[in-house]
Amino acid sequence: MISRRVALGSLTALFAAPAVRAQAPWPTRPVRIIVPFGLGGSADVAARFLAEPLSQALGQPFVVENRPGGGATIGTDAVAKAAPDGHTLLLMSNTHTANETLLPSRPYVLLRDLAPVAAINVAYHVLAIHPSLPARTLPELVAHLKANPGRVDYASSGPGTPYHIAGEVFAAMAGVEINHIPFRGSNEARTAVIAGQVPMMFDAIPTMREQITGGRVLGLATTGPERSPLLPELPAVAETVAGYEASIWLGLMAPAAVPRAVVDRLNAEVNRLLALPATQEAQARMGALPMPMTIEAFRAFVTRDVDRQREWIRMARIQAN
Repeated sequence: MISRRVALGSLTALFAAPAVRAQAPWPTRPVRIIVPFGLGGSADVAARFLAEPLSQALGQPFVVENRPGGGATIGTDAVAKAAPDGHTLLLMSNTHTANETLLPSRPYVLLRDLAPVAAINVAYHVLAIHPSLPARTLPELVAHLKANPGRVDYASSGPGTPYHIAGEVFAAMAGVEINHIPFRGSNEARTAVIAGQVPMMFDAIPTMREQITGGRVLGLATTGPERSPLLPELPAVAETVAGYEASIWLGLMAPAAVPRAVVDRLNAEVNRLLALPATQEAQARMGALPMPMTIEAFRAFVTRDVDRQREWIRMARIQAN
């Protein structure tokens, strides 16, 4: 007969085991941050900005891995199918919330197969044109586009990206017809505009500002609700196209079954970094505003953005190229 003491000890060990597993050390090896976009874009910059301080805080290297392609679905699917142990993360953007509508055949469902971890930042764009276009202000550009429907192209970093959505929503709200020319990343799209191969694009303010000040492109307007402190001489698009606003926001996600303790730790570390004065100054130089949130608030934010992107995509009749 088993003694009562032995039986109680066995029960204690049985119920204690899951707690021990939940508190297993993490991370135990390098953590990959998969960026499903090309080098040099906002997501890539943000991932590299976070990698070093997270490495220092958590004692393991955080390694950025760019896996572009498929409208961001290739890298995203790799994270969705990765082991849910906290060693593979996704640097995501509102491309992902747009893809929930734009790419119905994608191999994952965002909030089913991935867990929100932390919001990072939000930033606005600049509308830049090649000097060969006969316009020097946004009203002049709109007039030119209306006089030449379907004859002017604009570049983006790919179908479903914030820069693509910005262009299509602009066209719908301004009442013009422009042709979308997708590239594999912001660098390729920007290079095409600088070379005059494609005459216009919406792009990240800090990156394109260098091209504007250098005279290689002309900046016409920024896409925030008010003028950008990085390009204060430019009007907001909304000063010509009432109600227009476009942004790119970034966040971290992980495979859906990742332990809550890992998500809590990552969320706390990212929010701590975003609150540092040095981070806020660096983000301002990049034209971004830190966006610290709890896990629950970030999930709600992503859910709302899926709905908002769906409305914009239907309004602008956007289809994947």
